[in-house]
Amino acid sequence: MSQQEHSFANPGPAGLGALAIACFLFFALLTGRVTHAAAPILACWLVGGAICQISAGLIELKDHNLAGGNLMLFFGSFFMVTGAVGMFAKTIMAANGVEFDASIEGWAWLCAFLVLVCLTPCYLKANKIFFWVVILADVAVGALAVTDLKIINLGAFAGWTLLLVGLGALYLVAAISINGTFGRQVLPVPAPYSK
Repeated sequence: MSQQEHSFANPGPAGLGALAIACFLFFALLTGRVTHAAAPILACWLVGGAICQISAGLIELKDHNLAGGNLMLFFGSFFMVTGAVGMFAKTIMAANGVEFDASIEGWAWLCAFLVLVCLTPCYLKANKIFFWVVILADVAVGALAVTDLKIINLGAFAGWTLLLVGLGALYLVAAISINGTFGRQVLPVPAPYSK
């Protein structure tokens, strides 16, 4: 988000790339393009994404990017690590006939949604694409919460919204990497809503 100098190269593309992969995988799962039998493989990819996001988050925090670092850590920890461990646990319990109640995840998604809403105003200082990626992530996580709380099934809607998040993240991966490599704006990145 901020334009301060990084002590490392900007880790944003790795963290955003991991987010994009997770969003594409969740899109496939939530819209029925793959069955829930794919969950263990999805979980493996989420572990890889967590490594990217947590690393990126720590670097961003070291460079005093409060919102970006915390958002990367939050997604890496709860969207990726917890998602992966939960998928592994549910798969193993289901395979062994162990009864479990996964609806508790609705309460976790509800709190995750509220955390994201708390962080969203910070992204008014990010470029407009990044701001809308965060807004769409808010919507998707809210949809997952109401789905898992069994209020209304918005799983497919969440999936399509996550696909949009992933596409926005991919554009930012390209723009940050290409513009940074060439030292000029090759791919347009609109200014923030707020300075």
